[in-house]
Amino acid sequence: MKRILVTGACGQIGSELVHELGKELGRANVLATDIKKPTPFIKKHSTYMYLNVLDDHMLAKAVVEYEIDTIFHMAAILSAVGEQDPLFAYRVNMDGLINVLEVARRKQVEKVIVPSSIAAFGPDAPKEATPNETPLNPTTMYGVTKVAGEKLLQYYHLKYGLDTRSLRYPGIISSETAPGGGTTDFAVDMYIHAVAHQPYTCFVKEDTPLPFMYMPDAINAIISLARADGRRLRRRVYNVHAMTLTPKDIVRAIQQYFPEFRCRYAPDYRQQIAESWPHSIDDTPAREEWGWQPHYDLDAMTRDMLKRLQEKLR
Repeated sequence: MKRILVTGACGQIGSELVHELGKELGRANVLATDIKKPTPFIKKHSTYMYLNVLDDHMLAKAVVEYEIDTIFHMAAILSAVGEQDPLFAYRVNMDGLINVLEVARRKQVEKVIVPSSIAAFGPDAPKEATPNETPLNPTTMYGVTKVAGEKLLQYYHLKYGLDTRSLRYPGIISSETAPGGGTTDFAVDMYIHAVAHQPYTCFVKEDTPLPFMYMPDAINAIISLARADGRRLRRRVYNVHAMTLTPKDIVRAIQQYFPEFRCRYAPDYRQQIAESWPHSIDDTPAREEWGWQPHYDLDAMTRDMLKRLQEKLR
């Protein structure tokens, strides 16, 4: 991993991935791409280029000109937004991925790392300790594209020998970049409203358990997988898990530091999506094959989130 291209670099995970890769490899070795205007946070640690993943010519040109050896394909339309326009979600998620894989194959890119999601699981998957290998019958277009994406990664690895790697992220909580339309966005919004001394209306029921992960752990996970010894990897896709939380759990954690924070609940269409997902994830293969281990629990995450958000408001 010497010359990196990141698609979807202005997104919630992509922006912090660019930040970390830039610190490790140097700004000149990280090409951040998106169709959005980059923030100073992104430009500080990368070279930025406007790039639409639906344009395979632009993608191939960037790979060749910047001598890219590794692609982190982070561009995607997420679950809640995807349900408002399923066809658009399909086009971006599927056509974008096939473009990345084809360019990587043709231009001899060494590795392609693509996040999957717990949205790949459906209501028939075990709710507790959902195993790495289990039926995948999602109920959202986002989930459908993630399952198809996992199969494409496996296909390109088996047929062409392309080193493809993926992990199924739970809900991600971050203080740096606003969430981008996912079903678990309520978690981030709770912290933001608390620091702003505002009440919050949650679109998921208070007792709905969902898997979560704090952003520093999420970035550590995907970079660790990218750097893992390929000889130890026995699959293309890995579950990763950090903690199971309900909205009520997060509210109580915040109230330890902001006692006046209040939350009401008004479930909408996203409640049905949340109920189709697992409560907890079995990530034993990731721990055994490439040493995955989260570092943040709910209280450690809450203290760090509140500190960072307060600093941003000053």
